[in-house]
Amino acid sequence: MKKPNTKRFHSINFILWVYFLVFAVFILLLTWVFQVALLRTFYSREAENDLDVIGGQVSERIRFYMSMEPAISGETGGKEAFSALIGEYIDSVQDEHPETKVFVFSGEGELLYPEIAQADDGSSVEGLPDSETFESVVEYGCAPDGSVRLKLSDDYYVYAARVDGGETASATDSGARYVYISYSMQLANSAFGTMQWELILVSIIVIFLALFISALLSSRLTKPLHRLTQAAQRMAKGDFTVNFKGEYAYAEIDALAETLDYAKEEIGKSDELQREVLANVTHDLKTPLTMIKAYASMIQEISGGDPEKRAKHTQVIIDESDRLTSLINDVLNLSKIRSGMDTLKLRVFDLSEIVDTVLERFGYLTETQGYTIVRDIAPPLCTEADVEKIEQVVYNLVGNAVNYTGEDKKITVALRAEGNRIRFSVSDTGRGIAPEERETIWDRYYRSTDSHKRPIKGTGLGLSIVKTILVRHRFEYGVDSEVGKGSTFYVLFPLRDPLAS
Repeated sequence: MKKPNTKRFHSINFILWVYFLVFAVFILLLTWVFQVALLRTFYSREAENDLDVIGGQVSERIRFYMSMEPAISGETGGKEAFSALIGEYIDSVQDEHPETKVFVFSGEGELLYPEIAQADDGSSVEGLPDSETFESVVEYGCAPDGSVRLKLSDDYYVYAARVDGGETASATDSGARYVYISYSMQLANSAFGTMQWELILVSIIVIFLALFISALLSSRLTKPLHRLTQAAQRMAKGDFTVNFKGEYAYAEIDALAETLDYAKEEIGKSDELQREVLANVTHDLKTPLTMIKAYASMIQEISGGDPEKRAKHTQVIIDESDRLTSLINDVLNLSKIRSGMDTLKLRVFDLSEIVDTVLERFGYLTETQGYTIVRDIAPPLCTEADVEKIEQVVYNLVGNAVNYTGEDKKITVALRAEGNRIRFSVSDTGRGIAPEERETIWDRYYRSTDSHKRPIKGTGLGLSIVKTILVRHRFEYGVDSEVGKGSTFYVLFPLRDPLAS
């Protein structure tokens, strides 16, 4: 039992829509990963590094100032000047790094610098820790002369360091001082939030653009394909007047249209040839069969007892039977050659000898019917081909010239070397071939309109067989003709070394 065909096909519109959508989603995912996740991680690491650098610099400077406190106080006249110096430094740090807030605490958590713990509106200064937070940070890891960096929330990082208070330390705090720096991520997080909303908006726009562009592109692509499909369907139904060519935006579709147009012309020729061959072969079969039947009836009814008439009538039957045999053989040979069933048997042979042999078969025409066959055959010229088929080519071309030569009954057969090729030609002095017929004589069941009686009975398939054989061999061939002066059929064979055989 034959399995049903489960293969599913999708239109180009759908495939382009899916591909564009997948591509857009992929690009958007990459954007989200790099612009949101990776950028946030990168910025957080940069913030941590900045905080460590700033905290280290502030701690070292505070430690230096505290070690120099007695000298500074003595020179400037008191602790107020010393406190003002530290406060000025802290202000400079905060001005240079607006995202940071720097505080200095005593060991008991008393705010030493800056002394103003509240803003002008009464609210707490941004970043100022409460006592619980301060104690937890100090307890977490601030060993003597050590430091710690912690992330309190998505909006804040803190840096704390313990510095030696030197001679300024009181008895109660043992000289402990703590530098506490808060690093605000609010601005960055706000920017990230805005970026996320912008990315959402961009994502929506990109997806709609992807759908629109895919629809537009697929429409432009499928419209000519749809036109070509409709024309091909009409051609498949036998309408060879269709035209595939047109103004297309894509080079590939234009090339496809030209190829289909060429195929249409060739199929049309083949279809016309098939009908013409069928009509002519049917006619050629019908005529001899009718004559065979008629003359057989005459023998049976009239000339059966008359040896002379009986011999004449039986000869007609024999001739017509030979004609039928020739026609059938030509049709079979042409069919076998075109189908590729008849393989070529290539070998190197003497082409001059083959031409001479074929011309000997036409010798009776010079003796009995006054034909003149002029030979211009060079010394042994060898080529590589299928001997039997090339012999058939030579015979058909010579027979064609004999049938269509002029009243002088003269033909010329030449075989000459031209460089690395051999030129074989057969010339007649007949009426010639009109320019519009020089291509069709090779492809169709060609019959001349000449009314003279031809000495070689042909089937009209001779030149078609010649063409098919030469195409199989890939040999160049053609005809030169001038109306009223005759025609010259030629074939170019490859020249081979006779020792190669």
